[in-house]
Amino acid sequence: MKLDRMIGILAVLLQKEKVTAPWLAEKFEVSRRTINRDIERLCMAGIPIVTTRGAGGGISIMEGYAIDRTLLTSSDMQAVLAGLRSLDSVSGTNRYAQLMEKLLPGASDLLAGDPHILIDLSSWYRAALAPKIELLHGAIESSRLVSFSYHAPSGESRRTVEPYDLIFQWAGWYLWGWCRTREDFRLFKLNRMTELELSGSFEKRPAPLPDLSQEKVFPHVFQVRARIEPEYKWRLIEEYGADSFSIQADGSLLFSFGFTDKTSVIGWIASFGGGAELLEPAEFRSELARFGEKIREKHLDT
Repeated sequence: MKLDRMIGILAVLLQKEKVTAPWLAEKFEVSRRTINRDIERLCMAGIPIVTTRGAGGGISIMEGYAIDRTLLTSSDMQAVLAGLRSLDSVSGTNRYAQLMEKLLPGASDLLAGDPHILIDLSSWYRAALAPKIELLHGAIESSRLVSFSYHAPSGESRRTVEPYDLIFQWAGWYLWGWCRTREDFRLFKLNRMTELELSGSFEKRPAPLPDLSQEKVFPHVFQVRARIEPEYKWRLIEEYGADSFSIQADGSLLFSFGFTDKTSVIGWIASFGGGAELLEPAEFRSELARFGEKIREKHLDT
């Protein structure tokens, strides 16, 4: 909530000539000491904030900086509020909606947000996901270790992690932290984490941001070529884009794309039933045939 609160304080200062620390503390439901720390952080970020003591004193943005009071325009603030509202779709609370009410008191045209941008970050697993996000966010804020069982394609393991960031990427939520088991920074998918527990505290170490490029996280180890029936054109466009295939003279679709592992290749081709033929890698064709035969054997009526 620290970043959200600082955005709120900045928004207030951009709209009002002067406010007091007690007023901000009451508005954001924190202590005056917390407000003072937030003001210091805003100053360190380059925002020229002036504080004056005594009667008529308060907190304001330095005179002469007025030209930058339009830093957050109506459309800018609508985008910010749309993003904050989307966080409620994950947490299952109205915490961020309440924050929006505090950002610009009385500015109903901004508080409404952009009615044409609707962001919902929840998923089918919302009931299980929201408590994980709340627990992990609290662990990050308080520098608490978190332990959990992790279920990955390579097997199940118990991990103890120093948590640093929650990340929404590739339509899923991830935890970025220092894994004490692997002695390195790792990215963990929240849906694969069970039996979460908080334990002792830890001293934060310098934490680099994760490299979230597709080449790093999903390297193209196997170049796949496949012939796909034309009725699945919509699926290729949705999953890999219109540039992932070319239309052949007979109407079939010649698909080409990189995959990370063999299991993904075989599973993806099999998901088309008889609507796809794997051309390359050629060595996977026999394994795909065996995979199909096992499915056939299990579903034959005896």
